[in-house]
Amino acid sequence: MMLKLFKENIRIAFGSIKTQILRTILTVLIIAIGITALVGILTVVTALENTVSTNFASMGANTFNINQYENTVRNRGGNEREVINPIISYPEAVAFKNKYKYPFTETSLSFTATSKAEVKYLDTKTDPEIKIVGVDEHFINNSGLETTLGRSFNQFDIENNTYSCVVGSDFEKGLLKDVNPIDKIISIRGARFKVIGVLKEKGSTFGNSQDLRVLIPIQVARSLFTAPNINYTVSVMVSKKELLDQAIDNATSTMRKVRKLSPVRDNNFGIGRSDDLINRILGITQYLDWAAAVISIITILGSSIALMNIMIVSVTERTREIGVRKALGAKRSTVAFQFFIETLLIGQIGGLVGIFLGILIGFGIATAMKFTFVIPWLAILIAFGTSFMVAIVSGLYPAIKASKLDPIEALRYE
Repeated sequence: MMLKLFKENIRIAFGSIKTQILRTILTVLIIAIGITALVGILTVVTALENTVSTNFASMGANTFNINQYENTVRNRGGNEREVINPIISYPEAVAFKNKYKYPFTETSLSFTATSKAEVKYLDTKTDPEIKIVGVDEHFINNSGLETTLGRSFNQFDIENNTYSCVVGSDFEKGLLKDVNPIDKIISIRGARFKVIGVLKEKGSTFGNSQDLRVLIPIQVARSLFTAPNINYTVSVMVSKKELLDQAIDNATSTMRKVRKLSPVRDNNFGIGRSDDLINRILGITQYLDWAAAVISIITILGSSIALMNIMIVSVTERTREIGVRKALGAKRSTVAFQFFIETLLIGQIGGLVGIFLGILIGFGIATAMKFTFVIPWLAILIAFGTSFMVAIVSGLYPAIKASKLDPIEALRYE
């Protein structure tokens, strides 16, 4: 009986919507615009978070880097003065690697030799925009990189300073297009390198391409690129996640010994965890989440007022119909439920239209900004919840008003 009554109310609601189609369309559009903005923002935020997590996960799981960084201290006058930490020199990096023997760790040394190299293959050459990185045999693994062709460096390559290299994926689309890159000879600063591997595509991170680079053995890089004050990076991977904090503490102590820092002096180097960087970047997206929350509140208020107005007008226009129904024995709850169902249908139609448009717009923005698009299930649930809340808030008063109409007065209404 209840199911039959529910179906009848649905049928009556659709009939009412059809008789005031223009007004219903305008109300649906008002709801849809707010839901579109809400879902669009949440879709872009989801795509951004997914892209950031994917890109920065390339630093490697359970890794931390030791590098130079800047900080500020106060002098006696109370004014701030900037202190630049000394670079991590090659002897310091090697000394750290030799002294740091924490269990379940692997230490890698690397440095960026140049970011403006020109690479040649036969008679073809690249623009001077290639990054050359001097690395050891642990760099690729510690950095979360993978090779799609060939192999990575091994201990023999590094200890014997072989003129071998691993190139980024963009070389397959450019300099080494239409050929098998493995064992091809490329030229960097007049030195000839054999390609032994190609890295898996990583894309761009905030405009910096991760695929326009060439990795070469660290000692070979030091002999070719002899700029003063080269800053080295020490990367440590911890194979057991539960030991990461202790490994960092031990690394801090070891680096302080390498730099001969007294106990009262602050660290003059920086340690950055891969997960800290990801969390810091993702923290920025909370502002977009707040914007979505504000839009959600505005959507509920604006759409509720519009939907409530249309339902109050509907109650007024159908006063005689309500009078007839009540005269024939319809209960107050039945009349209220009928109008409430009608409000709910309009709200959900608006929500569905808004969700579709929001995902479409979010997909367009994510594609244009080269974010990794994923279906925003959370945004869809929030949108459904918002449109349902709109229906409840705006449908309650008109439904109660309709149910309280006196049947005699309603039948007299002109």
